[in-house]
Amino acid sequence: MALKTGMWRRAWLNTHLWIGAGLLIVLAPLGLSGSALVWDVQLDRLLNPNHYVVPGDAPRLPASAYLAAGQAAFGDRAQANQVRYPFGPGDPVVVNGREPRPVQPGRPPKTLNAWLDPANGAVLDMGDPRASAVGNLHRLHGNLLLPVNGHLVVGWLGLAMTVSCLTGLWLWWPKGPFLKGLMAGVRWRRGPNIFSNLHHLGGFWISIPLFVLSTTGAYIAFPKITHAMVGLPPPVAPQGGAGQGGGSGSAALPRLTLDEAVAAVLRARPGARLVTISTPTGSGSHSIWRVQIAGAGTNPVALMVDDASATVREGHAPAASPQVADPLSRQIRQIHTGDDTPLAWKTVITLVGVAPTLLGVTGVVIWLRRPRAPKLTRRIA
Repeated sequence: MALKTGMWRRAWLNTHLWIGAGLLIVLAPLGLSGSALVWDVQLDRLLNPNHYVVPGDAPRLPASAYLAAGQAAFGDRAQANQVRYPFGPGDPVVVNGREPRPVQPGRPPKTLNAWLDPANGAVLDMGDPRASAVGNLHRLHGNLLLPVNGHLVVGWLGLAMTVSCLTGLWLWWPKGPFLKGLMAGVRWRRGPNIFSNLHHLGGFWISIPLFVLSTTGAYIAFPKITHAMVGLPPPVAPQGGAGQGGGSGSAALPRLTLDEAVAAVLRARPGARLVTISTPTGSGSHSIWRVQIAGAGTNPVALMVDDASATVREGHAPAASPQVADPLSRQIRQIHTGDDTPLAWKTVITLVGVAPTLLGVTGVVIWLRRPRAPKLTRRIA
């Protein structure tokens, strides 16, 4: 029995070692970029002060004026298809546009942003959001800067980190009652040097939140699988918009104007705060406007405005469409990114992001310093 236990321990130890040491070169940037992206808004303010206005005025113009100002900034480079309202004082209105050039299979469409002064619609800056420092951090964390299927690589790395958390906790846990093992987590002297103690103590306290972030990251990376897990049909790839949304350009122009779609939403939800407005996608009976709103202290709610009838309903897809929103996706993404979560959880995510680097480096040092078995020498007669 003891031999079998020793064999299992050696197997778990090797698994834990090779995940930590072998994948350190990719797990470290994933974790560190995740720590930075918890504070992406603050980081963007620091790096791109020209995107923001002081003092911050509330939006004063109709939505169509912002869309027109963004389209004028884009010229022929992109078709404006979304207006994003400020999150807080000093934030700009952001108009998103999609470049009309054909997209290579497996690659997202190229986009441009125009940052506007909410007071008068003046263009503060214009450019590719993914080419900025914060945009590159998002690309690094989301797909390791790989142009095709990078999110799948990140998903598998998340699963590997999940296994590392479980094997590390199993290897760390001392023999005896549960409470004894739990109390051992506060003791510093678990090893002969500072690297051992950092690895054991830090690994214990960070293992559970690291497990949570690793599994939620894998959940986000495999949408088809996770939709099937909760009994939903596979997610449908977004289609090019029509009219002002400008996708394929083959569908009929929308019947409603942007301001009429907004007015329909505000009639249905008086006092709501506009978050984003996306121009129509689809065609015919499936041509819809997507509008996100938020009340005081509430998370954004997605509303659909039927272009033919101006009726408003909650949801993410046309009523006749097989596409259904994953009810867990928003909660999973919130847990993983820290958006709209308390400061305490944001701080935990920041510390957890540093963990793969800290645990990987200290683990390699422990492995290099481990005692070697004496070599057998041939006895010379």
